[in-house]
Amino acid sequence: MRRYSIASIPGDGIGREVVPAAIAVLTAAAAKCGFVLEFRHFDWSCQTYLKTGKMMPDDGLDRLRDHDAVFLGAVGFPGVPDHISLWGLLLPIRREFEQYVNLRPVRLLPGIASPLRDKARGDIDFWVVRENSEGEYSQIGGRTGTGENEIVVQQAIFTRRGTDRILRYAFDFARRSGRRHVTSATKSNGLYHSMPFWDERFAAIGAEYPDVAADQYHVDILAARFVMSPERFNVVVGSNLFGDILSDLGPGITGTIAVAPSANLNPERRFPSMFEPVHGSAPDIAGQGIANPIGQIWSGAMMLEHLGETEPAALVMRALETALIAPDIARTPDLGGNGTTAGFAQAVRNTLLGL
Repeated sequence: MRRYSIASIPGDGIGREVVPAAIAVLTAAAAKCGFVLEFRHFDWSCQTYLKTGKMMPDDGLDRLRDHDAVFLGAVGFPGVPDHISLWGLLLPIRREFEQYVNLRPVRLLPGIASPLRDKARGDIDFWVVRENSEGEYSQIGGRTGTGENEIVVQQAIFTRRGTDRILRYAFDFARRSGRRHVTSATKSNGLYHSMPFWDERFAAIGAEYPDVAADQYHVDILAARFVMSPERFNVVVGSNLFGDILSDLGPGITGTIAVAPSANLNPERRFPSMFEPVHGSAPDIAGQGIANPIGQIWSGAMMLEHLGETEPAALVMRALETALIAPDIARTPDLGGNGTTAGFAQAVRNTLLGL
């Protein structure tokens, strides 16, 4: 029997509620399809930082290294600055395990209305590929001076290796998924060095894929196009900063960021990849049992896909979409219902077992 070892990090806030809910759905899919998911739980969070001064132990990465995947909830809590949780847990995992691809679907799910007028299912259905390991998110720079003379320098780092591999992944993904159109997010009319280099490499890599259409937009007008005409996009690729912004804007036009999943991928599979919802820890509703588990469940489906369990991943999504439009299943309050996290996840699980 096929077995997969999964490192589970619920994290903070609602992460502790949506992760167990999603695991119940995923283990049901595994049992139905004849394989085993073995979850090993790691209680690393902002609470860990407040107790120990660290987001995870010194040997944390070594503890994760031998797993097939990492399943993360949400990280962040009042009293701990965001840069502490980011640089203390998430970024070390992404960088040590060379998870240089952040992949996010932007898809309008059934039963959820888009804030965009006259947009229906099929009108919003594309992917954002974000460079996940370098670019604008670096620790290179500094602060000097005081008062009115204070100066802050923040440097972006674009390597030929890092740029080429994310662009090549985007074109490969477009070809593999049948979405033969890649759009690049740039800003070469404002960023003097980095974005002209990005544009040059996009053109060079694109030339290797004559069967895939390619175009580019400056990121400001691209954001506007997401809102005005999302149906024109198939695969959008961007740098770390641009991809980060666009991959949050995308779920926004689908009605709610609560349902959005993401995958931090090491495509070569030399290290475990990490799967997490886009939403945060939502401390305002944590502990109430009303958090929307869809983003976590969908992230789990992406994890199954990555592990090679394509049919079980599709089964999870079919059950999720069926539950969303079932009149007798209570959705969570953010979707206008009065349901609970555990209750909706149980309904998805029951639906899955009945398919």
